[in-house]
Amino acid sequence: MLQQTRVEAVISYYERFRKQYPDVESLAKADEETLLRLWEGLGYYSRVRNMKKCAQVLMERYNGTLPENKEEMMKLPGIGSYTAGAVSAIAYGLPEAAVDGNVLRVLARLFAIRDDIRDLKLKKELENTITDFYQKNRISDPEYISDLTQALMELGATVCLPSGRPLCEKCPFSSDCKACRESLTDVIPFRSRDRDRRIVDRTLFVIRHEDDFLLHRRPSEGLLAGMYEFIGIDRKLNREEALHHLKDMGIEAKELNALPPSRHVFTHLEWRMEAYEILVEELPEFDRSEYILTDRHQLQSLAVPSAFRTYLNHYGLRKGDKRK
Repeated sequence: MLQQTRVEAVISYYERFRKQYPDVESLAKADEETLLRLWEGLGYYSRVRNMKKCAQVLMERYNGTLPENKEEMMKLPGIGSYTAGAVSAIAYGLPEAAVDGNVLRVLARLFAIRDDIRDLKLKKELENTITDFYQKNRISDPEYISDLTQALMELGATVCLPSGRPLCEKCPFSSDCKACRESLTDVIPFRSRDRDRRIVDRTLFVIRHEDDFLLHRRPSEGLLAGMYEFIGIDRKLNREEALHHLKDMGIEAKELNALPPSRHVFTHLEWRMEAYEILVEELPEFDRSEYILTDRHQLQSLAVPSAFRTYLNHYGLRKGDKRK
């Protein structure tokens, strides 16, 4: 949950998740709809799907327990070098490196490294720096390794802050830190520019039959895989164009109302959405493997991405909203 997400945002999710799935066995048996619903708002939904796959492998091959070996861990679904290193060092006290963005920043400043911290080669070199430190100093105390791993993460999160704002006066490394001594904390670490975010204009159709909503299920692979969404197309339509598109779908609108526009930003993609509420007296036959007609109560339990929060809120379909 902490990958790509701030700690403050995760706590309530974590507590709900652990209540629903208190152990590996319960996660391995999880219903995907419930799983995605609990994850809704955290994004990167492949993470939680991989958690279930990982739990299933653990039940099948490891008696429900993570192996105490980094290389074995990295064979599991969804577990890469950082996660395997963090679990190895923090949970098992093994002399392995866990280099996340915070640790990258600390080490880059400590050694005044000017290379791009997005370079995977640099990350690997810094992982080796930490494991070499353990080996050269013959460090094997599990408690020391666990504490040091967490301390480096915490130092980056609370003291060695990004954007040229480190609290060097509070840092235990300040006297040894090359970036601090040479006044380079505003330029180190160097991070290459994000690639341009692609903007997609979308038109959504919130189709309502009495008090039911017609939703579309996204494909099983790709962005927001397998989740439910309001029906839409990737272009902006005015009122007349929207009515024409609905007719092509076999839908006769009794009433069409404009809804508030919204936007949602993914990592490399931004949706700019216009939306219409479509009231209909009857619906044509539709493919029930791709579409679902759901009442308000059922919709509350479906995995609908937070990209559509504006419209969920509009109809009071999430906690705290009142519109009927």
